[in-house]
Amino acid sequence: MTDEYDLIIVGGGLVGSSLAIALDGLPLRVALIEAVGDQARIASSAGDRALAVSWGSAQILDQLRIWRGAGSSAVPIKHIHVSDRGFFGKTRLSAQHEGVEALGYVISARDLEKETCRVLAQTSVDKICPADVISVTTGHENVHVSIKEGGVSKVMSARLLVGADGSDSVVRRCLEIAQHRKDYGQVAVVCEVETSRPNCSTAYERFTATGPLAMLPTGKRKSAVVWTLTPDDAEEKMVLPEAAFREALQNAFGYWLGQLKLVSRRVSFPLQRIRAVKMAAEHVVLIGNASHQVHPIGGQGLNLGLRDVAVLAEMLLHQTGFALDIGEKTFLDKFAKSRKADLDEVMGFTDTMVRIFSNTHAPLSLSRSLGLTALDLWGGARSVLARRAMGLKTRLPRFV
Repeated sequence: MTDEYDLIIVGGGLVGSSLAIALDGLPLRVALIEAVGDQARIASSAGDRALAVSWGSAQILDQLRIWRGAGSSAVPIKHIHVSDRGFFGKTRLSAQHEGVEALGYVISARDLEKETCRVLAQTSVDKICPADVISVTTGHENVHVSIKEGGVSKVMSARLLVGADGSDSVVRRCLEIAQHRKDYGQVAVVCEVETSRPNCSTAYERFTATGPLAMLPTGKRKSAVVWTLTPDDAEEKMVLPEAAFREALQNAFGYWLGQLKLVSRRVSFPLQRIRAVKMAAEHVVLIGNASHQVHPIGGQGLNLGLRDVAVLAEMLLHQTGFALDIGEKTFLDKFAKSRKADLDEVMGFTDTMVRIFSNTHAPLSLSRSLGLTALDLWGGARSVLARRAMGLKTRLPRFV
């Protein structure tokens, strides 16, 4: 027997669940397949990670009824301070200058996932969890997904399958969609610190010889650290005694926030840029990290995924409104094309920033410093950079 749906989403993380919520109310029978149960996901240590949510993404989440509950635990980013270690140049962005309450927000993955699960439970979406996808096959009129749930195998079919199952996407692998990978030769060391001075809702992006060092406000005197290092440096920093690690971090960041004190364990992960060679296939689209993964500089990963959700939801709203086939190839190709410019621009921008600010060549270092100073003095250019940080470089979908 085959369970028939109009649309199946594989991946119940923030991106997949957000799409499921966005589709609630449309005349579609929707199923969401997730390998990890809600309680296990929320209890996982991965829930401690700090997420940067742009102003535009907060509007998307608010429209989905998620931000109304989650936003109360988020810390606003009212200022962004960009500097180059050892040089005079710096640039400062301000929410007040842009006429908004905040340029973005910092929230723990756990708080955002809890609220997303709560809202999803109020929808008519069939959540099949925990369940593993075994295979995916496409046909002329639909796509078939074989899953195993509680030791029982079954087959589901739909007109459209959405792969939102992360960078190691089973959907992508089953369909043999290749990826373009770029290894940055860098590792991010992540932790949380307490500071002797209040951060005044300021996010710091400090460029060092090994790569960017970000401090994101998670409380009045607490900040999440994302420290980009070479693999050898990261390995060394991960095993340093706490006092020695704190001293090294203090030397790299400086005393913008006074004395730093480590208040969490250290976690590290390699940095890569990943992009699927195509975002759409027969009756299938890939969104979020299943399609693309970027360097954490600028904190654009989750925000790109939420823009995938918003654009796809808007297009599905139009397609169903006119009783058109949601699995039609021309429709799916149109979605992929609509996301290309945003993805190209963000990936190109992050690549350029990593190359420019991970180079210790003296003339380039001086040029960087002069560029940051000029940017700080030129209000128009600052606003362009602020709009990028806010996720407003491309238009928000009409439903937002």
